Amino acid sequence: MTLTRPLAVLFDLDGTLIDTIGLLLECARHTFAGRTPAPTDDEWIAGIGTPLRKQFAAYTTSDEEIEELTQRYRAFQREHHDRLTNAFPGVLDVLSELEMKGHPMGIVTSKSNEMMDRGLEWVGIMRHMKTRIGMDNAERHKPDPHPVQVALEELGYEPHEAMFLGDSPHDIASGNAAGVTSVAALWGPFTREQLEPYHPDEYLESILELPALVDRLQGAKS
Repeated sequence: MTLTRPLAVLFDLDGTLIDTIGLLLECARHTFAGRTPAPTDDEWIAGIGTPLRKQFAAYTTSDEEIEELTQRYRAFQREHHDRLTNAFPGVLDVLSELEMKGHPMGIVTSKSNEMMDRGLEWVGIMRHMKTRIGMDNAERHKPDPHPVQVALEELGYEPHEAMFLGDSPHDIASGNAAGVTSVAALWGPFTREQLEPYHPDEYLESILELPALVDRLQGAKS
């Protein structure tokens, strides 16, 4: 299928556009302090990209515990968010370039809409996003294709007209299942070796490489 309009570019948020891994690990350490079982840092990172309550379910035995930990985590996150949240270098310039070229952009994340919007506002990239799909917008979450499909529906785009850039296996699996071009971001906490088994269509070493990739995909599909 050929493209007759600019490629849509969808993004994961944490570990892709904004550097919040330190924040998320501090939140987890605070939440599980004095509790067993508790995740290691690597175990918590492995679950980033899925809903918070799903992550907690592996270390709890009841819905009440999950709710208690969720409230504790979110209170700490709200308090320390701004101190530990920054856009990755180059993100603002890249998004401005893509917008100038007419590419519609959107966020697909499993974090709460409250924290999604706070992060986007704090680092100054909210204005670039024509759709924002957080945990509250989707019935099912990554690695399911549903949130990517919801974003495409809001943009009025078909899968062959879009790409999804993310740093985690959950992002790649979601994008592949939705039928978009999946692109692995290698500046997040996951290595190329960890992402290869999920078969992304493309890899990027830096966000600065994104405009050239978008141009190439645009040309290949046109």
